[in-house]
Amino acid sequence: MTLADQHVPVLTWTEPAGIACRGTLVVIPGRGEQPAHYERFGRRIAADGYRVHAVAEPTADPALTVSQVSGQLADPGTAGPRVLAGSDTGALFAARLAGTGQVPGLDALVLAGLPTPAAGPDPGSWEQELDVRTACPAHRARLSAPGLRRGALYGPVPDGWAERADLGAVPQPVLGLHGADDPVSPLPAVRARYAAATAAELVSISGGRHDVLNDVTHRTVAATIVLFLERLRLGAELPRIAIRERIDHASAEDPARA
Repeated sequence: MTLADQHVPVLTWTEPAGIACRGTLVVIPGRGEQPAHYERFGRRIAADGYRVHAVAEPTADPALTVSQVSGQLADPGTAGPRVLAGSDTGALFAARLAGTGQVPGLDALVLAGLPTPAAGPDPGSWEQELDVRTACPAHRARLSAPGLRRGALYGPVPDGWAERADLGAVPQPVLGLHGADDPVSPLPAVRARYAAATAAELVSISGGRHDVLNDVTHRTVAATIVLFLERLRLGAELPRIAIRERIDHASAEDPARA
């Protein structure tokens, strides 16, 4: 595919009618995926007032992805905060764009299923690949339909991508989301990558597999992202909105201690 062959269009999900746009999120898919695989995710985030765009998967044509990302985020009229989200190698690509300053006006990153440099083991069958990707029946059906390049998840990460996706070079806040049971990119192997970031939060999803944005816990993941976006709207320091208070049960049982 070349820039002249743009048969992978950007897909967009908009905020509800009558609601002012609260910000913009651009999603970069992972290996073998298409923008349409993020329809459910896009609709859910858009329902909370954010405009969501899904662009072409970058391992096929990185220049096309950069062009589409820039087209959605570089326009001065784009509603902020402006956030770049990526899954799998899309997460690596997003970190690389942020670290090299290729996307002007970028406010934050959301990285899901950040891969390690080594390729994962070949699952051996399509059913096994589905098991690795997600446990969600609806998403498994979506992946089984035409559009996904089967086996692409087990191809090697493109040369240099992991090394150039240095989170230590990313000046923006970063939200990391990772399946606790991700067999492609095991959680312990990615913790050190987030530790190098200037400002990063890493959230592990209990029982989550590699396609964490589209797994059975997709509602929890979307809610986590929306809370991150709402905090981002208050400033890059991400002030807390929902604060868990400590409850002293002993005082409640003994009024004299209250």
